[in-house]
Amino acid sequence: MNDLLKKVLNAYGGLDRWNSFAELNVKSETGGNFWASKGILETRAPSNVTIRTSEEWTRIAPYDAPDHRMTFVPNRVAIENDDHQIVGELIDPRAAFAGYGQHGYWDVLHQAYFNGYALWTYLASPFSLTLPGVQVKEIAPWYEDGEVWRVLNVIFPSAIASHSAEQNFYFGPDLLQRRQDYHIDVSGGTRVAHYVSDFVEVQGLRFPTRRRAFVRQTNEQPDRNQLLVWIRFHDFQLS
Repeated sequence: MNDLLKKVLNAYGGLDRWNSFAELNVKSETGGNFWASKGILETRAPSNVTIRTSEEWTRIAPYDAPDHRMTFVPNRVAIENDDHQIVGELIDPRAAFAGYGQHGYWDVLHQAYFNGYALWTYLASPFSLTLPGVQVKEIAPWYEDGEVWRVLNVIFPSAIASHSAEQNFYFGPDLLQRRQDYHIDVSGGTRVAHYVSDFVEVQGLRFPTRRRAFVRQTNEQPDRNQLLVWIRFHDFQLS
């Protein structure tokens, strides 16, 4: 395992402790201009999010209606009602974004797929970087906010759905994540600088409670005038 990643995992509470739990439950609220660009109403209503720790799997409830919930895995996303009847689903959902650009409007299943992989990516980090097929290497450090941030360049295998296969994760002197860079492949390759902050400790593990994603300029700096998405997490519980 990469030496920096080992230190990061220990700073977050340790891989063994993460693997001792099956699921993480959290309440999530989100907003930002990104949703309007997809024709999605920004409700800011809290949702109950559950992810699995050992595999890429996400459930969000309620979803789109008070009696609906959605379940995501990389090759399928589905919305069901309380009677377990399928309201809608996509098989091979990534293919459903073919031809969509930065301003293409999404339906509720496009949104569900995006939310499913994005929330799993955020909540499972950095432990997800140890999964089979994930390639990790340390690259040149980055200087920001008066600190030196060490950087992991990560390439996810095709079996893991995320914003883009290649991403950079930045860690501060305390080895907690500060930033994450990626392209949103399902939205015309939008370049993103995504910041994390306000960590809490829950059952021996550490999680950021605040996330802000900005448009990333060609000089790799964020455009602070273009906030795409904000997310707040609270009420973490591992089981």
